[in-house]
Amino acid sequence: MTSGSVISGPLDIDPALKALAAALHGEGPAVELSADQDGNTVVRLVETPGIDDAAIVVRTSGSTGTPKATVLTVEALAASSMATAFALKGEGQWLLALPLQYVAGIQVLVRSLFAGTRPWVMDLSDGFTPEAFTAAALELTDKFRFTSLVPTQLKRLLDSPSPETIAALRRFNAVLIGGAPAAPELLAAARDAGVRVVTTYGAAESCGGCIYDGFPLENVLVRVDAEGRILLGGATLAAGYLGAPDLTAGTFVEEDGVRWYRTGDLGAIDADGKLTVAGRVDDVIITGGVKVSAARVESELEKLDGVLAAFVTGVPSTEWGQAVAAYVALADSSPEGIEAFKAGQHGSWGAALGRKAPKTVQAAAELMMLPNGKPDRLGMAILLDSLHQGR
Repeated sequence: MTSGSVISGPLDIDPALKALAAALHGEGPAVELSADQDGNTVVRLVETPGIDDAAIVVRTSGSTGTPKATVLTVEALAASSMATAFALKGEGQWLLALPLQYVAGIQVLVRSLFAGTRPWVMDLSDGFTPEAFTAAALELTDKFRFTSLVPTQLKRLLDSPSPETIAALRRFNAVLIGGAPAAPELLAAARDAGVRVVTTYGAAESCGGCIYDGFPLENVLVRVDAEGRILLGGATLAAGYLGAPDLTAGTFVEEDGVRWYRTGDLGAIDADGKLTVAGRVDDVIITGGVKVSAARVESELEKLDGVLAAFVTGVPSTEWGQAVAAYVALADSSPEGIEAFKAGQHGSWGAALGRKAPKTVQAAAELMMLPNGKPDRLGMAILLDSLHQGR
């Protein structure tokens, strides 16, 4: 059951702050924020049977289109906020430059409430522009200043010809970058410009970013299973999905007394404990803002003469955010056969696939396999990433 009201304008966050403050203090029901067709923010109060300390509901469609309403508790949000402040070496004032219906946007408000500071809201009525961001950044008055951006926003700011925009970016003690893979070249350009960027990894199910620059926040656990899937654990995990016990049970698992969230991502952890995210377990690749089904591209490739099997994934790309890449097993894996197949990448089959055509292709006699006989998705994703080189 929900009840809701429309905020009077896209810049008026007071109703959202009031409802969130009540929920975080245990004095009101959980809050869900969304946007109406005019772009106004809508505050809904949501009943969460069986979850007494629920504070926020973040609703997503998921890459398969299955609706998911992630329930975040007061305890998890408090742990996330404290861990963030510890990692960033302080609390401060936040600039909101992301939609409130997503966890990264909501967390700007939550962290502000825990810090006792007033967030400043960027004017997004004309979309995200360097001019609007610069104007908003200059309004922040706290000694410690933070914001959260997606890679596309950061690139747009760095590409701005205005020196005032770069100066505004430098005013932040930290600029959190998440929501999509950030190309190493983009991060290097930001740091060369004197911008203190921090990459984040997480999901609504972990109260947003809980891995900063590859390392887990305080009271956050991370591991990679035998097939390369990333699992997150610790104090920031969501209670589960509203009204979906089967989905909750399949996504949040307990092993040896530890509760884990099974992400949809592949990754690896090096000897120093740093996590590298290699790609998605599911098949959705967002390239240039367009969603491409990896499974569909695999199917199209496997229809080609001489193709035995195909693995398709998204790899980080400076130009596209993600680029489509493919590892293909060929019946004729001789140098001549591989050369002939790759010629079609920019020829017949590439033209047929159009926007879905892989920009990087590796061909061999068979797919890389794990000892258990399953495709080594992580190994192939890492190889394709290294071949693509972030282009």
